[in-house]
Amino acid sequence: SVSKSKKNDQFHNRFVKIVYEDRFLVVIEKNIGILSMAAGHSALNVKTVLDDYFHRTRQKCTAHVVHRLDRDTSGLMIYAKDMQTEQLLEHDWHNIVYDRRYVAVVSGEMEHDEGTIANWLKDNKAYVTYSSPVDNGGKYAVTHFHVLDRTVSHSLVEYRLETGRKNQIRVHSADMGHPVCGDVKYGNGDDPLHRLCLHAYVLCFYHPVTHQRMEFETPIPAVFRHLFK
Repeated sequence: SVSKSKKNDQFHNRFVKIVYEDRFLVVIEKNIGILSMAAGHSALNVKTVLDDYFHRTRQKCTAHVVHRLDRDTSGLMIYAKDMQTEQLLEHDWHNIVYDRRYVAVVSGEMEHDEGTIANWLKDNKAYVTYSSPVDNGGKYAVTHFHVLDRTVSHSLVEYRLETGRKNQIRVHSADMGHPVCGDVKYGNGDDPLHRLCLHAYVLCFYHPVTHQRMEFETPIPAVFRHLFK
């Protein structure tokens, strides 16, 4: 398994860190405040940052988006460098990516140490995702949770995704009565760190071309841990 690659001296960006790179793909860690890809008029996104880097290093490739993180979620992502790798990843995503875990600070003290939330998620006209315990024509979503630490006011929770639906963790967290802190869309106003407290910290997959096991893990953000000192 791969954990660390050689240090990249040609790439410096305050929003994006390259964790691993080969000729087929790149694994990055993104900060909060940057979109995964272009949307509307916003020029700042991970794809353009990577494209600029590829251009400067004379690589004849562009970044191909295969999955997304919300603008205010930080953490690990894969970008393909060519159409073929993108298609391999997209068509077999659920077999290729075998472990995706997030860590979140949620509002309140979680009652259970671990468990699973499963329901159907669907967007309304305002693009707000809502859940239903019965099939509402939406997409079935499954999230496993494990509490790492708690105080009377907050809990540090690891979420493991079985499905990767839009806003899945944020909606499922709110469904449990413990929304992600700093979530303006699904939260309850609890915002101790003035940011969405959600970070994609584990990403493990079989390389779509070499089939090698690729395992990446970032530390839990220090600002999250600090609330549980």
